[in-house]
Amino acid sequence: MKKIYYEKVGRRYKPVSEYDSDLLSSFPKGAHIVMSCPGGQSTRYGIDPAYAPMIAAGRVAESAICNAIYNASEMRPKQRPITKRQRAAWDEMKAAFGDELFSLHAASIRDLAEAGVTAMQAEADKLLKTPSVQAAYEQFLLTCELCKEHNNGT
Repeated sequence: MKKIYYEKVGRRYKPVSEYDSDLLSSFPKGAHIVMSCPGGQSTRYGIDPAYAPMIAAGRVAESAICNAIYNASEMRPKQRPITKRQRAAWDEMKAAFGDELFSLHAASIRDLAEAGVTAMQAEADKLLKTPSVQAAYEQFLLTCELCKEHNNGT
């Protein structure tokens, strides 16, 4: 919603400011971090999303990511708590179906993706604790910045 504010100057009204809710809540292209806390909010624009460690972690942590997604998508009753009879029936069904058990209630796709990303972040953090990996990553970032400057003609 766009709103223009006026001030009376003499006998006429002149525009003095403008408010645009769409513009206020928009972001430029790129990666940004918005942090919100009681009584305040801060926004950092143009954050480097650290693609290199994420790609490396994704390759190294493929099994960890699969396990995280598998665990996040584990079947569970939709309602909790359940009765003793329901628990016994559930346990019997799990034993009978084994790995082929279909979910009565499954995690959302968003939950599964977050589990994978969290596993990747954990693996990237582990990798970056090694000084040689940290140094290689810093060299990679420097090379990327130099390539950006060269490609932009500056």
